[in-house]
Amino acid sequence: MKNKDTSYQQETNAIRGGYQPTHENEHSEALFLTSSYVFDSAEMAAQSFSNEIEGNVYSRYTNPTVRCFERRLAMLEEGEQAVATSSGMAATLAVIMALLESGDHIICSRDVFGSTRVLMDQYIIKFGVEVSYVPLTNLSAWQDAVTTNTKMFFCETPSNPLSEIADLEGLSQIAKQADALLVVDNCFCTPALQKPLKWGADIVVHSATNYIDGQGRAPGGAAVGSAQLMDQIQGFLRAAGPTMSPFNAWIFLKGLETLSLRMKAHSASASALALWLSQHPKVSKVFFAGLADHPGHSLAKKQQTDFGAVVSFVVEGGQKAAWKVIDATQMISLTANLGDAKTTIVHPATTTHGRLGAEALVEAGIEQGLIRIAVGLEDLEDIKNDIDLGLSQL
Repeated sequence: MKNKDTSYQQETNAIRGGYQPTHENEHSEALFLTSSYVFDSAEMAAQSFSNEIEGNVYSRYTNPTVRCFERRLAMLEEGEQAVATSSGMAATLAVIMALLESGDHIICSRDVFGSTRVLMDQYIIKFGVEVSYVPLTNLSAWQDAVTTNTKMFFCETPSNPLSEIADLEGLSQIAKQADALLVVDNCFCTPALQKPLKWGADIVVHSATNYIDGQGRAPGGAAVGSAQLMDQIQGFLRAAGPTMSPFNAWIFLKGLETLSLRMKAHSASASALALWLSQHPKVSKVFFAGLADHPGHSLAKKQQTDFGAVVSFVVEGGQKAAWKVIDATQMISLTANLGDAKTTIVHPATTTHGRLGAEALVEAGIEQGLIRIAVGLEDLEDIKNDIDLGLSQL
C-alpha cells in the first residue's frame, strides 16, 4: 500500500484525505453498513468497551465510514478532530450538552438560524443554562453581555438569512478574556471558503445537510476542534445517540470531493445575481456580503476566500408581496433547504424563522418582505429569468 502523505493541498485532501483502503484494496471509500462488530476474545471486547484499545465497538459511535468523514472534515477545517452527528442541530445540541452545565451562560448572536433560537429558548434553558442575545457585529455588546458565569459564545457567519459578518478575531479575543469557548456555525461558507479555527474559534459546527452534501440527499452535521473538546462531545454522542449513519457519511464523503468546485461556482453566480437584484426596480434591499456597499464586505474579504451562495432581498408590500413573488416562480424550488445544486427560494419569516415571536423577528432584522435565495448551479440567466417572473407580479 502506498504511503499516505498528509501535506497535500486542500482540494486533494477533500478527495483523498482520511481514508485507508481495506485488505480488499478498493479504490472508492468502503461503506460499512453494520450496527456492531465481533471480537476475538472476551478480553478484547472488554478492552474495546473501556477504550483501553482502539477499535470499533458499536456503530452508534464507532464506524469506519463515519470515521473517514470525520478525519477528512477535520483536515479541511484544520482542526485536530471532528465528530459527526445526525444533523446540524444535533451538532449544536451536542456541543452545548457536552460542554456546559446548569448555571452556565451562553452569549448568542440574535440572528442565528431559527431552530437554534428555539433550541436555546425552549430547551437549553430547561437545564439551567442562561442565554443572552446580542447583535452579531457589535463587539461592545458581546463584551457588555459577559458575566462571571459566561462559558460559551455562539454565532454563525455569514448569518442566516441577512449575511451579516462576525469579526471572528475580535470575538475570539473577548471570549478568551472571559475564559469562554467561541463556537462558530460555518454552514454557509464551509471550509472551502472560511476556516474559523484560524481566526480564533474553538469549535466549528456544520450542517452537512447543506453544501457538504451539495445535492439535498441526506441530513447530517459535525463539530470540529481540539481533541480534548471533541472527546467530550463524543462522550455525549455515545450516550445520547444523535450520531451520523454510515450511509449518510458516505454521501458526505462524495460531497466533499466536489465541494471546492461547487462553492466557487455557487459564489460566482450569487455575486452576479446580487448585483442584478440591487439594480432591479422592484427590489428595495439586497443582503449579500459580496456587494461593495454591504457593511461586512471588507471583513468578509479578510476572513473568507469568497462570499458564498445565499442572497436575500426585500420587496415592498410585506408578506403578501413576498409570497406573490415566490409563488410565481416556475423553476426555482420552494424549500427551506440550501446548499443544493438546485436553486431554492423561501420566505424566512414564515418558515426557517417562523417559530420566532414577532419581537424576535424584528430583533433579528427579518422583515415580512424578505425573500432568501440559495443560488444553485443552474445557468445564471435561467435563475434571473425565473426571479424576474416572480418580481413582475408586483
